[in-house]
Formats: sequence, C-alpha cells, structure tokens
Amino acid sequence: MNRWWAYACLALSMSLVGSYVALSKPLVLVFPVFLLAWLRFGIGGIAMFRWLKKPADEPRIAPHTKRLLFLESFLGNFLFSICMLFGVSMTTAVAAGVVMSSIPAVVALLSWLFLKERIGRRSAAGIACAAVGIGLFSLQKGVPTSVSSPDAAAMFGMNRALLGNMLVFAAVVCEAAYVVIGKRLTDGLGPKRISAIINLWGFALVTPFGMWAAWQFDFSAVSLPVWGLLLFYGLAASVWTVWLWMTGLKKVPASQAGVFTVMLPISAATIGVMFMGERLSGVQVLAFGIALLGLVLATLPTRRTT
Repeated sequence: MNRWWAYACLALSMSLVGSYVALSKPLVLVFPVFLLAWLRFGIGGIAMFRWLKKPADEPRIAPHTKRLLFLESFLGNFLFSICMLFGVSMTTAVAAGVVMSSIPAVVALLSWLFLKERIGRRSAAGIACAAVGIGLFSLQKGVPTSVSSPDAAAMFGMNRALLGNMLVFAAVVCEAAYVVIGKRLTDGLGPKRISAIINLWGFALVTPFGMWAAWQFDFSAVSLPVWGLLLFYGLAASVWTVWLWMTGLKKVPASQAGVFTVMLPISAATIGVMFMGERLSGVQVLAFGIALLGLVLATLPTRRTT
C-alpha cells in the first residue's frame, strides 16, 4: 500500500473522530451516556456483521492476540467512549479539542516504552509542535460565564469543567493505548476483522449498563434529526474511523501515526465553531497552525543516504 494513501487514511480517521467527539455533545443532551455508547456499538455491530467471519488466509488467533483484542476494545472503545462522553458533557467541544492535542506526545511515549520504536527527528519535531500548541492554549483563559453558570457547579470537590477536561485527558490516554496496541494487532489481522471484533467486545462490555439506561428511557421523545445524528455517530465511531486507522497503521509506525491525531482536536474545534456557536481566539488558531506544521514535518519524505 502506498505510504501517502496510508497517511490519508490516518488523517481522515482522526478527522472523523474529532467530528463525532464534537457532535456527541448534543447527543449526550438527549441520551444517557451508557445508552448512547450501547446504541453506538449496536449500530457498528449490524454494519460490520459480515466482517466477523474469519478469512480463509488468516491464521488462527493466538491467546496473546485475543488478550490484545480485548484490551484494544476495553481501552480504545469502552473506556474511551465513557470518558469522552462524560467529559464533553461537562466541557466545550473546543476545550475537549485542546486537551486532545496532547495525543501525539502520549502516543510517542507509549510507542517508545512498549514498541521500542525510535522517534526520528521529524516525528519529534511534530510532537514538539503539538506540545507548543497545548502550551499556547493553556495561556488562553476560559469564558468567564462558564465558571459562574449553574452547569459549572462543583462535582467531587472540583469545578465541573475541570473534571470534564480531566475525563477527556483520560480518554487521551485510552486513545494512545489504542494506537499502540493496534500496531501490534495489524501484524497478523486485517483491518476489517480487527474493527468487527473490538466493536463486539465493546458491545458486550457496555450492554449491562446500556440495558439499564434503556429501561428508563423514553425513545418516542427522540426527534428524527437526532436519530440521523446517532446513525452517523455510530457508523463513524465504530466502523469508518477504526477501519481507516487500522488500514493506515499497517504501513506507518505508531509514533509517526500518533502525529496524525492532531486532526482530532482541529476537527472537533471546527465543528464546535461552525455548528455550536463556540468561538476560537487568535491564539487558538495559531496553536492549530503549529499543530498542522508538526503534521507536515512528520510526513515529509526524508532524504535517503547511501
């Protein structure tokens, strides 16, 4: 597979993740978090039912790979969804995008620790750009009304928005682990098979919570546009993003692929600004520009030496 096609898959995957992170905010205003996660995995399971069948040329799944598949789903699907959905319900889409800008650095750290990947100069520069972007965002103060509003009331002794950002950062760690484990899985399994299996695990993990939430929920009160948004969310989160990411990851090292996660906060913030009335300051625009510069540095072809 052409490396530039792999880059395109990775970039599109993270752009879709950012889109559904932002669009999940209006969904959590309608559906309880566990019910929303359950419906998402259910939609993905129906769409990928045929992908569960084992290809004739695929080797038997080893016990170690089965454990990795469970971890991939538990961290990258189950915990990521719960932390992200609860987190964005307490903070803004732009703020969630800010926190998620740290994904490249966390991915690089985990790749170095667990995959023993050497981080080249270009990848290191891209990671550094992401870190600078986060630093610029940290200089930007939040909107004063968000602190004094009833929604910002303290939870567990801390500000609601702060707790939301902490949950989003927990989702960042889960996403980074998803990238690193996914690199191991692509060595022996195809992207479609991985996508279907980890979605099935996610559905199994969230089913008890989802059924409990569904028992008390009035489905007749949900409008048709919300059902359409839910369908997009389910397909994007469970099918398209996973398949695109695993396809690109077969060709690209995990530490370099992690740089493409800068597309996630950029996409989330763009959706927040375009459709949710949120605002971007000049400092935030500059920070996103630096993050994109890091992406360019990490993907430009290097000069070969003989």
